[in-house]
Amino acid sequence: MIRIQQLSKSFGTQVLFEDVSFQVGSGERIGLIGRNGYGKTTLFKILLGNEVPDSGDVLIPRGYTVGHLSQRLEFNEPTVRAEVCSALPESDDGSSLEYRAEAALEGLGFTQEEFEKAPSELSGGFQVRLNLAKVLVSEPSLLLLDEPTNYLDIVSMRWLGRFLRAWRHELILITHDREFMDSVTTHTMIIHRAQTRKIQGPTDKLFEQIALEEEIHEKTRQNQQRDRKQQERFIERFRAKASKAKAVQSRIKLLDKQGNIDQLDAIHDLSFSFNAAPFPAKQILECHDLTFGFEEDDPLFKDLDFGVGARDRIAVIGRNGKGKTTLLRALTGELEPWGGKVRKHPSAQLSYFGQENVDRLDPERTIESEIIGANPDLGRSGARGVCGAMMFEGDDALKKIKVLSGGERSRVLLGRLLVSPANLLLLDEPTNHLDMQSTEGLIAAMQYFPGAIVMVTHSEMVLRAVATRLVIFDGGRTRVFDGGYDEFLEQVGWQEEEGSGRAAKPAKQRGVNRKELRRQRAEINAEKRTKLKPLLDKIAKIEGKITKLETESQEVDQALLEASTSGDNAQIAKLAKRSKDAKAKIEQLFEDLERATLQHDYAEEEFTQRLAQLGD
Repeated sequence: MIRIQQLSKSFGTQVLFEDVSFQVGSGERIGLIGRNGYGKTTLFKILLGNEVPDSGDVLIPRGYTVGHLSQRLEFNEPTVRAEVCSALPESDDGSSLEYRAEAALEGLGFTQEEFEKAPSELSGGFQVRLNLAKVLVSEPSLLLLDEPTNYLDIVSMRWLGRFLRAWRHELILITHDREFMDSVTTHTMIIHRAQTRKIQGPTDKLFEQIALEEEIHEKTRQNQQRDRKQQERFIERFRAKASKAKAVQSRIKLLDKQGNIDQLDAIHDLSFSFNAAPFPAKQILECHDLTFGFEEDDPLFKDLDFGVGARDRIAVIGRNGKGKTTLLRALTGELEPWGGKVRKHPSAQLSYFGQENVDRLDPERTIESEIIGANPDLGRSGARGVCGAMMFEGDDALKKIKVLSGGERSRVLLGRLLVSPANLLLLDEPTNHLDMQSTEGLIAAMQYFPGAIVMVTHSEMVLRAVATRLVIFDGGRTRVFDGGYDEFLEQVGWQEEEGSGRAAKPAKQRGVNRKELRRQRAEINAEKRTKLKPLLDKIAKIEGKITKLETESQEVDQALLEASTSGDNAQIAKLAKRSKDAKAKIEQLFEDLERATLQHDYAEEEFTQRLAQLGD
């Protein structure tokens, strides 16, 4: 257990948090939320000892370790495998734990060949994944993860979700993906108005509580103001009358005693509304036999055919490095395909948001001038409005691009996108660098946009909310799926996840047609859900009991501390027994949880093997 007491931290006039106290209980997996700039990453730095608070204490028990996803890319071992193995804890029985390192690497998208590569040969993104694998296998007492999914593709993200749900120690997670957070965590904590609030349960429960409390605060303030004005009118009216002197003084004292309830400062979110250009036809873009790659005889996609309708929502999904961004660049015309054609309707107007486009912003221009450059008709006042919507208010709009962080530059790029008239949006990971509220604002804007969208995303939350068709990079090939993401999981599923890309023999070679293959997959998946659901329910039930007992245990420990202070020996003995019994029950429940989890994993592996045998 780690405890934070009366912690305060400011930078200049900006107060991040003030006199906040909380604790991380045994086995708690906490989702840390709050808008960008509110202090989430700073809190992590304080917990790690890399930042000094203005006041307050972080109380860490002896032997308690804190691990985090480091952005420092420093490696000391000759191979990727050896680098991860160097982070493994010592086995209690002296057996090798190398299999854990290999499982983490495979789950995060490393191939067997990459196991033997030097870490320096990896791309920057995979070097970050290597650091993630190291901290996961090191099994710290408290694991701190700050936006780990920004560096992962969708298959690796699904693996990480399963890994974190089985995490038995403490965890604090920062992510803009609410669905991912809620699928992993047991508690939610927010940094809001320089205070922290922690509850057991998902993000929406905490958001609802805060919204209700602030609504009550505002109604109470308005009632107080109305009552205060009435009292002040009474005082002014009867101040000079001797017969009312006592009543006037009574009201004056009452007003002094009440004080004023301050109005809460307004909190601004990013405001999204795309500038839609009209489109008169049904089909805005068509790809025919599209083929492209960067290495001879090794195309990233081949003979790809699909059309983009005027209101389509198409998501391009798959492992990183397989060609998703390249496909978007081919659609924009930035890359000339090896073969095939991209035909755009004459009235098509494209706007492209790409991560590499951030580097194309002029470092010497201001935010305001970049927005005006995207749409000169706006004028300065219109540009200032967009800057404010992108959370660059007032003179912040005059900051030069060169002084902005990566996340701030992404917001400038989004601002340019919003003011550019378009009927086809091409978006490459648009939610990276956004906080949770801004991500949900962007999702709403995509849903209401009257044109077409083709986007690359690894967020299953975004996919479920927006996508109606998919272009899938999986198992060494690219295909189009006419349906949403859940339909894809139901009918097909990830080959690289289910069969690990190692199917013994393609179904086509065994004479099984695709319709029959889909039917067999659907049957196996249905059986899988039927068999795994009771096990998942059992696991959830045990986890619920553990959470409840841990809460009770913490309350007993607190009462025991108070009894010790007061010297009540009878109460101390009673509470000590309750504390001991609760901890014994918790330990037994963890053993039950481990057995149930193993049962689930064995059953899941059985279905994985059966699905793998079907091939692609």
